[in-house]
Amino acid sequence: MKKSIVILAAMALLAGCAKPQPQAFQVIPMPADVTVNEGYFPVTGAAIACDENMDELSVKAVNRFADALKIVTGKACDGKGKGEIRFVVNPNLAAEQYAINVTKDGATVEASALNGFVYAIETLKQMLPAAIYGDKKVKADWVLPCVSILDQPRFAYRGMHLDPCRHFFSIEETKKYLDVMTAYKLNRFHWHLTEDQGWRMEVKKYPKLTEIGAWRDGTVIKKDWDSNDGIRHGGFYTQEEMKEIVAYAAERGITVIPEIDLPGHMIAALASYPELGCTGGPYSVWTRWGVSEQILCAGNEQVYTFLEDVFTELMDIFPSEYIHIGGDECFPRDKALPWDSCPKCAALMKKLGIKKGPDAKHYLQNYVTARVQKFLNDNGRKIIGWDEILEGDLAEGATVMSWRGTKGGIKAAAKGFDVVMTPTDYAYFDYYQSKERDKEPFAIGGYLPLEKVYGYEPFDGMVAGSEDHILGVQANMWTEYIATPEHLEYMLMPRMCAMSEVQWCAADAKDYERFTASLEHTLGMMDAMGVNYCLDYKGLIGLDRQPARTEEELEEYLKENPRSW
Repeated sequence: MKKSIVILAAMALLAGCAKPQPQAFQVIPMPADVTVNEGYFPVTGAAIACDENMDELSVKAVNRFADALKIVTGKACDGKGKGEIRFVVNPNLAAEQYAINVTKDGATVEASALNGFVYAIETLKQMLPAAIYGDKKVKADWVLPCVSILDQPRFAYRGMHLDPCRHFFSIEETKKYLDVMTAYKLNRFHWHLTEDQGWRMEVKKYPKLTEIGAWRDGTVIKKDWDSNDGIRHGGFYTQEEMKEIVAYAAERGITVIPEIDLPGHMIAALASYPELGCTGGPYSVWTRWGVSEQILCAGNEQVYTFLEDVFTELMDIFPSEYIHIGGDECFPRDKALPWDSCPKCAALMKKLGIKKGPDAKHYLQNYVTARVQKFLNDNGRKIIGWDEILEGDLAEGATVMSWRGTKGGIKAAAKGFDVVMTPTDYAYFDYYQSKERDKEPFAIGGYLPLEKVYGYEPFDGMVAGSEDHILGVQANMWTEYIATPEHLEYMLMPRMCAMSEVQWCAADAKDYERFTASLEHTLGMMDAMGVNYCLDYKGLIGLDRQPARTEEELEEYLKENPRSW
């Protein structure tokens, strides 16, 4: 018995003397150029120093990193530990480029601007135990591996979209969404603020937009289009709250691109101000999903006054160079359009020389788009619109967001328009992640597993010489069937990690096996952040993570439940 006690004591002593082990290098997105060397640098208590030439937001980012280290290690970054982490301005690096050099004696981080420093910090954090993303002191090996990194993104535009109109998400939930984006070096947050089912932006000149337009009297149940759950739903963001999100995002190198969708998807606005429609209503905020024929009246000059007033207030809140003006799904199939019988629209078409026919509506939409584009251009802004704005004759200078597959983006780039690729095939995160739909939370449809997201190549099918018009890639999160933060996060993660490598890494640098191995660390990060995630790629399906069927069981299930995958 005494001998056992001695052996246990010796083992404990050896364990206490064991050298710390650096976290395995599992950074997502994978840096462009990495050399991992032997050895490590202990960060507990290490001094953190900032170049006197660093800007205020970059220093603030470093301070957030120092605060995180203090929380998880229990010791301030006051130099009482070994060595120093130095942040240095290097004007020779591009705006989103950074360099890290870690030795046994310390670390040097170089960048030329805020985004470079933010990305370097996220790489440092991902090289540490996942608990660095939490808010508790944790006993762990708080060491960085000795490493040299020179990194920069493939695409300048790396976006993630959120629709709070179908289901509303609070400011705090939105910040959490931005935190996840920051961890994986995304730099554009596309905020979809208006819809048929809810207007979410406070506009002081038009208070009814939030008094009436921000609320709907219930929501359709799944896809039973004539049903209604009878639960009033809504909410909106005050101008101060939106400014808060803009500032929060800016501190993390993220630009917020707001969207006011027009001339379609405007029923919430029409319910608030019926005179903006062709018929004058009555209208009510939509309780179902889909595409409505009720849109803004193109021939009513009051509509353009309304839009200019709305965009004027929006531009005071959002400094983004780009403003998204929607333009999608204006014309539902097999439905008569108010534009077809509206005297004001008919008079405008005559004035413009638009001949009657199937394409007339597209040329009239072009007019609406061009009016808004000119106003925004005159105020120093640029427009982005969904790929429907290509139909007819799109004015020069617009940027196209290709969502109906990749063809729209390929066509737009070949015509000389700048493009953000966001095709449903690879970038719609409201789609199912498993073929076992009975185990997944109810979704709009489709099938987009992790591996397919990762496999997307934005240049596939491009006309030679047009690749430079691809600004980048974005994933979209529509929320018709996503009503809770838990479900939202489940649909987001880890597919956003896969998209981050599409956005960041060179095509030949991607490796799905390496990527999925790195996800183990990501899951720990998400646990520390309190973020939910899907484990379908590991064979655990749904919010309650049920075991996947065997191949034979799945084949039988799909026979009984045929779907077009």
